[in-house]
Amino acid sequence: MITLSMDCLLFELNNGESVPLSAEMITVELTGNKSEYFDSHFVQHAAQAVFHYFKHDLGRLSVSVGEFAGALESVLRGFGVKAVSAESDSAKRDVLESDLQRLASESGKGCELFFFPRLRDEMRQQLQQSPRLLRFRGLRGCVKQLAGARRWSRRCQTLHNRIVEYLRECLSAEANQRDCALVVD
Repeated sequence: MITLSMDCLLFELNNGESVPLSAEMITVELTGNKSEYFDSHFVQHAAQAVFHYFKHDLGRLSVSVGEFAGALESVLRGFGVKAVSAESDSAKRDVLESDLQRLASESGKGCELFFFPRLRDEMRQQLQQSPRLLRFRGLRGCVKQLAGARRWSRRCQTLHNRIVEYLRECLSAEANQRDCALVVD
């Protein structure tokens, strides 16, 4: 059994998989009306504080992504950011999901060349429905599938970062994305 690094927590994903992450590895993106009031460093520090709370104050070794997001939302709300909770009934109607693993399968094994245009088309189709939250799930499996990797590697991490950055760029380039938040997990 491999021991968990002292500076990591296991994040439990919706598909049952657990991913070890350190506070520095957590990426949070705010969009919407209040996002311009906080710079990325502020949000990153808030995420690190929530990480510290779970790891050191509560002594937890693992936390679900939903628990972490809820705690971070509470912290940011204390500073005046009104976040859209994916659990509320009104938000559920405004949340659209896309499966990144499905998109990778449709693009062919190891075919990044076809994957990225397919990803942009998927985002455009979803944005036509004017969602408040656009969620792309299955990133880890998608990356491993595209990289042809069985285990997470440096190449996987690079591809992971490229996909997240590409989604951010695509969202900011779209005209009808004004009040849409993006979640990639």
